[in-house]
Amino acid sequence: MVSPPLSLPRLVIAAPASGAGKTMVATGLLAAFRRQGLQVSCHKVGPDYIDPGYHALAAGRVGRNLDAWLVGEDRIAPLLRHAAMTPRPADIAVIEGVMGLHDGMVGRGDFASTAHIAQLTGSPVLLVLDTTAQGRSAAALVLGMQLFDKGIRIAGVILNRVGSDRHELLLRQALAEVGVPVVGSIGRSAAVVTPSRHLGLIPAAERHAEAQATVAALADLIEASLDLAAVRAIAESAPPLTAPAWDPADEVERVGDGVPVAVAAGPAFTFSYAETTELLTAAGALVLPFDPTRDAELPSGSRGVVIGGGFPEVHAEALSDNAGLRADLAAFDGPIVAECAGLLYLAAELDGKPMVGRIQARAQLTAKLTLGYREAVAEADSAVARAGERVHGHEFHRTVTDPEHGPVAAWRYAGDQGGRRQGFSAAGVHASYLHTHWAGQPSAAQRFVEACR
Repeated sequence: MVSPPLSLPRLVIAAPASGAGKTMVATGLLAAFRRQGLQVSCHKVGPDYIDPGYHALAAGRVGRNLDAWLVGEDRIAPLLRHAAMTPRPADIAVIEGVMGLHDGMVGRGDFASTAHIAQLTGSPVLLVLDTTAQGRSAAALVLGMQLFDKGIRIAGVILNRVGSDRHELLLRQALAEVGVPVVGSIGRSAAVVTPSRHLGLIPAAERHAEAQATVAALADLIEASLDLAAVRAIAESAPPLTAPAWDPADEVERVGDGVPVAVAAGPAFTFSYAETTELLTAAGALVLPFDPTRDAELPSGSRGVVIGGGFPEVHAEALSDNAGLRADLAAFDGPIVAECAGLLYLAAELDGKPMVGRIQARAQLTAKLTLGYREAVAEADSAVARAGERVHGHEFHRTVTDPEHGPVAAWRYAGDQGGRRQGFSAAGVHASYLHTHWAGQPSAAQRFVEACR
């Protein structure tokens, strides 16, 4: 069936570099638009799990990711359209970029960059400028970014960390010379602080009341600092979306009927993509959330377990103290798939504290950050992949396991990783540091439900 074009006002919040204030502006815009009574669809470029949690609080609907490496270029616009229609039609979509506007995969130009996603979705760009120690040169920077890639449109600028009224006037006059409108100005003392730790912002789910207060303060800041009518006008200039909406039912075959699948949640496991549960449901699973820091046993009747990412190192004591659930998982005879945090939880111990013990490895927090996109090949048949199947994923952690892999590894990395083996695949468990986005690998959901059934 051919889908009619969808008129979806939308914009991308970008910056010349990381740390300019994209998350502050995007989250505040989402909350401010929601205060106006708008239904707002919220998105993050790249694999980041944390920013979408704040987006979700601000918009009142799940935050979603747009990552061309993880899901493929052809799925970006369809996933945007799906999100904008789920659970109800959105009036506007806000897409927060990643890093600098043109920063993509190493060796692949702008692939998977914010500019790439803006181009794939036909979205105008609002550029957030950190104006600290900068005057008229800001206009030269914006002009250079305009000329660098003619496939995108920088439709406006938001001045951040402005020092004074005189500083703002100077910046506005300079930007007028290059024909880029300024739609807002935020002073240096106006920033709303969101606490961070070793992998970035503390997830909203771990500080719900404080996070709600942060989001409200950001809405106040954006309402006072930006011309929201001008921002909406820029969003409304986006052309209709012509790509059909992504539909999980089109991606997988229904191979079960209410097969109970336990999915880890709670403060230790906040990293997941919304499409994972949508695909599991479409394949015939009944998704049952559980909190490993509190629940004494798996949900009744569970036939399989999915344990995604998060911060088990921060909650290691609570996870270890919950001996009943650890024992339940140790004896569980259905398939288990675990990514990153799930790998640590299934290990014998984490930072010296006993964990589930399904994997004979010890895990610990380190100072080294492991970060990057990965291409991986399944080393053996498992509940989520066939031997030899190639997937796209990413790693993002400051922990290590000893050993790094079992006799049968979950994955063998390709490309610049030089055949490195990673993770564990044995006795119904498939666990590794690799995060994948199942919208880019929908067969994983179908295969997992089949294994559970």
